[in-house]
Amino acid sequence: MDESGPEGLSMRRLAAELGVNPMSLYHHVPSREALIGLVCSRVAGRVPLPPDDGAPWQDQLAELALAYLRNAQAHPAIWAYIHTHPELIEDRRSPIRNILDRVLRLAGVAEPELRRTSDVLHALVTGFVIAAAQEHLPGGQDEIDRGLGTALRLLVSGVAGLSQRQPPGRSADGR
Repeated sequence: MDESGPEGLSMRRLAAELGVNPMSLYHHVPSREALIGLVCSRVAGRVPLPPDDGAPWQDQLAELALAYLRNAQAHPAIWAYIHTHPELIEDRRSPIRNILDRVLRLAGVAEPELRRTSDVLHALVTGFVIAAAQEHLPGGQDEIDRGLGTALRLLVSGVAGLSQRQPPGRSADGR
C-alpha cells in the first residue's frame, strides 16, 4: 500500500501477489475496507511508543510526536487514508491514545479534562504531521524537525498552563 496507496489495493491484485484465489482472502477478512483497516492499524502499531520509564512528561510527549511524524513520513498514503476515515481513529484503546493519555496524566491534566485535552492535542499534532508528510511545509527535513520542536514547545506550555490553572472538578472553560 505504500507504493500505490489504499486506492491501489484490490483483492484480486493482492491474491495474485500471494499466489492464491481471490475468494480465499475473504476467509480472513470480510471486505477490502476491512483489510485496509487492518493494514492501517498495523502501520500505526509500528509507531515506537515512549516507555513509562520515569522520563519527564515533556520528553515523552516530544518522543511520541516525533515517532508519529516519522511513521507518517514513512507511510504518507496510509496516514492520509487513516485521517480521512474517522472510524479508524475513533478507537480510544489504541496504543498511541493510551500513551498520550498516560503522558497527559503525568502532566497533571485533570481526569475530567483528559479526553478533551487528548483529542485536541492529537488533532493539533496530526495537523502538523499531515502537513509535513504531504510536503506542505517549507524547507527540508531539518526545517520540519525545527517546526515540530516549535510546535511541541507551544503545546507543552499550553498543557502545563492548563494543568496548573484548573480548579479541581472544573474544566478549562469554567464548566
